[in-house]
Amino acid sequence: MKTILPALLALGVLSGRPALAHHSFAPYESTLQIKLSGVVSEFKWVNPHVYIEIDAADEKTGEKRHWLIEGASTSILNRAGWKFNMIKPGDRITVIVSPLRNGEPAALLKQITLADGRKFSNGAVAGRATIQ
Repeated sequence: MKTILPALLALGVLSGRPALAHHSFAPYESTLQIKLSGVVSEFKWVNPHVYIEIDAADEKTGEKRHWLIEGASTSILNRAGWKFNMIKPGDRITVIVSPLRNGEPAALLKQITLADGRKFSNGAVAGRATIQ
């Protein structure tokens, strides 16, 4: 018994995995997708999520709004073909996104189209664009 308890304790410590936390996509309206075209004001290639800030016209009112677009992690986006320097302030882009449920100008990225016409997804976790 004296040798079994330390062995079990050591086994428990060695086999333990770190608890990885992540937020859900619940704040976003997953059943709604909208298309925004605008000019990039900032591109943040950071973990745990990449962020794109754009100034785009609201599709209902036509009023310019500043949008914060959340992307996947840099490793997921690298696997989807993204590069850290592919978006710069001043670039004109089009995004397909699922907006926040509360109506604030922030959204989860589904697809981005760069000025040269190349399209990139946000990776499988965020889901695919269902509109054109």
